[in-house]
Amino acid sequence: MAFPISYDPDPVDSAAHLIQVALTPVFMLSGIGTLINVFNTRLTRVADHLEDVRKKLSTPATDDTPADPLNTPERLRNQQTRLHRRVFVLDVAILLNAIGGASTCGAAMALFVGSIRDASTSAWLLALFGIALACTVGSLMFFLADTLLSWHGLRRDADLSLDAE
Repeated sequence: MAFPISYDPDPVDSAAHLIQVALTPVFMLSGIGTLINVFNTRLTRVADHLEDVRKKLSTPATDDTPADPLNTPERLRNQQTRLHRRVFVLDVAILLNAIGGASTCGAAMALFVGSIRDASTSAWLLALFGIALACTVGSLMFFLADTLLSWHGLRRDADLSLDAE
């Protein structure tokens, strides 16, 4: 049933609504950028720690230094393996966030192209925004995996320290 009064939206209201809707991807992109920064910082710390482990492994033990249960070659190799896993997990998290950021930009572009051309880009908009959300959730899952690997290492270090005392 059609209304007896035709409604012609004001172009200013239409533009204001478009800007409001376009802010959603901008806020999401800001959050994704912050996550990438956090993941890069963690990756740098893991890489530094990995370099320290490599140096300890390459330095031969001397007879006059006391045996340290935290620096046995077997433990250092296990730690090196765990750190390599953390690097991989953080790399995947950063990659997923980058894809999510690109998809968010694509969603914003689809929104503007659709409004300029009066074309229906809702399928593109939903697909790109859905990809962005899925990639962001995936990156957070990989971040959780990195956190669990980190906690596992801290627990092992604490257990070894207590056993050494």
